[in-house]
Amino acid sequence: MERIESLADQIISQFKSLGYDIDRNEVVKRLKLLIHEFKVPENEAVRTVRNWIIKEYDIPREKIIAEAPLVKIKDITKPGQWVSLKAKVVQIWDSSSPSVSQVGLIGDETGIIKFVIWAKSGKREVEEGKCYLFKNVVTDSFQGRMQINVGRTSEIIEIDEDIPLPPREIEVVGALVAIQQNSGLIQRCEVCHRVMTKGICPIHGKVRGYDDLRIKGVLDDGENFYEIILNEDNIKELTGIDLQKAKQIASERLDRNAVLSELKKMLFGRYFKVVGVRGGRYLLGRSVEKIEKVDEEEIDRMLEVLT
Repeated sequence: MERIESLADQIISQFKSLGYDIDRNEVVKRLKLLIHEFKVPENEAVRTVRNWIIKEYDIPREKIIAEAPLVKIKDITKPGQWVSLKAKVVQIWDSSSPSVSQVGLIGDETGIIKFVIWAKSGKREVEEGKCYLFKNVVTDSFQGRMQINVGRTSEIIEIDEDIPLPPREIEVVGALVAIQQNSGLIQRCEVCHRVMTKGICPIHGKVRGYDDLRIKGVLDDGENFYEIILNEDNIKELTGIDLQKAKQIASERLDRNAVLSELKKMLFGRYFKVVGVRGGRYLLGRSVEKIEKVDEEEIDRMLEVLT
């Protein structure tokens, strides 16, 4: 019930700032019905109640979104709020949902946050590395992490600014939640050093290449996502597999992808401390250390001993 009261206060405060006196008891009743009785997720319940208020009190949507304040990513802490922000597109993910136009990460000097552009919004797609004003977007929470949603009443405006990202050298402790394409035993162009696909360089076409070992992954620290690149030295430190060993695995199994399969078994879902520098959208690992996840039962046992 305390959570219901808190959500009600958030909703009412938004409309109060616009000069509307909302019936608090009615808001609490509707939230309680949706969340407790019908088991609707909190963010959906808040959205439903907010839409009811807009309709019930005949509030022009234009008046609501016109009030969306310009904020920094660190200020986004609650779901269901209208905000605007300037940010750089850090990474775009592939989406398997037809209802999603684009999904990925954006950032400013205060942090990184997930964004979702819904297909029904009809909004333009964004490009990695470019900066935009995301106007009148709605904050949301998914699996305990904040995100912004771009809907029909939102705007995406490309801006001629270079939005800085968090400090270049940082230390991140988190779980490796994704290992992306072009990881494992890869081939690079001897001319430009870009990654080759089936012996083809995207710039120089069919040329000779050389082998390299790397991991492109996503590290989740519980609040933000970081796209990281681990080089051969990092991978050897964590797994004992160097380039020579990787080539041996590929040769024995007649499959270069076997190297990536082995690395996934040893790294995916594990916790690491990565210290590195930002190179564009990536955190380039300078040093990496495996962190053993603390066993809660072991903590309880130690506390019993101490007491």
